[in-house]
Order: sequence, then structure tokens, then C-alpha cells
Amino acid sequence: MDFQFNDEQRMAIDAARRFAAEKLAPAAAEHDEKAEVNLKALKELGELGYLGMTVPEEYGGSDMGAVAYAGAMVEFSKADAGVAVGVSVQNSLVNDAILHFGTEKQKKEYLPKLASGEWIGCFSLTEAGAGSDPASMKTTALRDGDGFVLNGTKNFTTNGGIADVIIVFTRYAEKGNSAFLLKKDASGFSVGKHENKMGIRSSSTTEMVFTGCRLPSDAVLGEEGKGLKVALATLDGGRIGIAGQAVGIAEAALDESLRYSKERVQFGKPISEFEVLQFMLADMATDVELAKTMLFKVAWMKDSGQKRFTKESAMLKLFASEMAHRVCHKAVQIHGGYGFMKDYKVERLYRDQRITEIYEGTSEIQRFVIARSILGA
Repeated sequence: MDFQFNDEQRMAIDAARRFAAEKLAPAAAEHDEKAEVNLKALKELGELGYLGMTVPEEYGGSDMGAVAYAGAMVEFSKADAGVAVGVSVQNSLVNDAILHFGTEKQKKEYLPKLASGEWIGCFSLTEAGAGSDPASMKTTALRDGDGFVLNGTKNFTTNGGIADVIIVFTRYAEKGNSAFLLKKDASGFSVGKHENKMGIRSSSTTEMVFTGCRLPSDAVLGEEGKGLKVALATLDGGRIGIAGQAVGIAEAALDESLRYSKERVQFGKPISEFEVLQFMLADMATDVELAKTMLFKVAWMKDSGQKRFTKESAMLKLFASEMAHRVCHKAVQIHGGYGFMKDYKVERLYRDQRITEIYEGTSEIQRFVIARSILGA
């Protein structure tokens, strides 16, 4: 494993850093307050190739790879974690699922428009009674002539309110579960409740409602009856994006704390001169560096073509998300009462971080996955 970025990776990450500083950071607080998506920025990122970073050029992608993608996710998340998760869903959950499980026709129809940002995608798996246990989902798909009819409701779908393309997972008679690809104008599909969230408020999170939703037979993604295989394999890569988000949030919290500690004067000197603050900052910096190293290792594993990195991606997502919790907690503590106020960025970072321990597999699920792997279960 080479710890140096190549020229293409460095250029992609540097450009992401500039975009985040110029286009995301100035508007982030306003989008958070209004709970609205910065759709203009997402579309621009598509034009720049950031919504198709792991899609081959033959399907319209920029094919920059997982390492560059992980680095870009860190930079976007430092400025606006809501926009960043939109980038993550598009790359890790939607594009990768179609790339690895789609037919050639599906790849040619969907990937170029997704990679360019013309279309926004979402990945609809969770239900009210099927969060960590997706096999218990109630949404159904039944054969009807030469197609299918879907009925049910999905919850907490990221990008749901802005999606042009939906990947939805259903129960499928006695054959288990199936995944389907559909467009937002599909008959019988509608967007339900828009969630009012604690954090990542600049991201769209909605219900997805299927009421007699009719789909043709070629809408199946992957094999009939093996939808959970699609979901679980895709989530391995998806955890790279969420870990990148967690690292970016934590790094921003560290940066804010370093700056504030040098400016804030108490007892006649900057608080950065107090040993207790220095130790807190040292722990925060060490945590961020360790998580970042893990992030690029797992991204390298994906780029190198390793078929399975389930254990490593679970370890990464677990450590990075809980690391971000520790770092953001300390950042608010360093800011004192000001850290509790919306005028200071660490307040938003603290709220945004919390979801990284929950979506794309809770910390408890990651520990379960890791334990099964190391025990050979």
C-alpha cells in the first residue's frame, strides 16, 4: 500500500477542498437552518465528475477511484455534511449497485445520467419495522403478467425528495427479497413524509410510498429473490463514504477547536496554553489521524479489486463514527457555552456527527459483523 496520493488523486482532492471552501461552506449554515438541500451544488459536483467517481469512463464516469472519493468526502464533509452524504449515496449506494449488479442495458441507461448529475439517485431499504433487520421488510413485489406490482412504505431514504432514480428493496413471495430500479415518474410511486432531523439538515430524508406501483420485468436489479445480496455487498462500499463523512466532520471540529483555543483568553492567556486543553487537542488529533489512515486503507482495498472487505469496512465505519463523536464532544467542551450556540460551527458539527453512528449500519451492527468475521461464524 502506497501512502502517497498519485497526481490524479491529489488533484481530485485538492479541487474538492476548493469547491467546499468556495461553494459549500458559505451557504452551509443557511441550508442547515432552512433544512433545504443545496441542489445547485450537487448538480455542479456532477458536472465536475464527483457524482461518478467510481464509475468507469465507458459509462460516463470520471473513474477516479475509491481513494480519491474517500478524500473528496472528507473535504466536502468539513464544509457541509448534508451535501457530502448526497455525494456518498450517489457514488457508493446507487452507482456501485448498478455497476456491479445491473444488466448492460441498465448500466447504459442509468449510469451516464447519474454520473453527470443530470439524475440524482437514492437507495431505499429501511422501513419502520425493518432497520437493522432488513430481512423483515414488509414492502412486497408480486408478479403481475410480464411485470411486477410493488406495495409498501420505506423510511429514512437519503436523497428521497430530490431523487430521479430509486433503488428499492422488497419482499418477493417465497423467493426472499428483490431489488428494483425505477424512475420517479413510475405509476404508483410517491414521496411521503419529509423528515425534520437533528443533523445533516441540508440533506433530504423522506418516506417512499409504493401503492400498486407497476414495474416492467427488466426493472429487477440483480437476481430475483437475491436483493439482500445486492444491499449487503453495496453497503460494504457505502461505509467508506460514511467513514469519510465522519472523518471530515471530526477534522473540521479539530480545526475549529485549534483556532478558538488560540483566540480565547482566560486567566490572562490563551486557553491553548493550558495543559488540560493541550491534552484534549492531542487526543483529538490522534483520533482523526488514525481514522484517516483506516479510511484510505479500506479505500485502497476497494481500488485494488479485493472482492471482500466486509470486516475492514465495518471496523472503519465503527471507529470513524465513534471517533467523530468523541472529537465533536471535546470541541463543544473546548468552546464552552459558545459551543452550544448556533453562531459557532461546532454546534452544527456536533449534530451532524451523530447520524454517522446510525445510518448504513449502526455501531452495534458493525460490532456484530466484526465479531462474526473474527470468530469465523
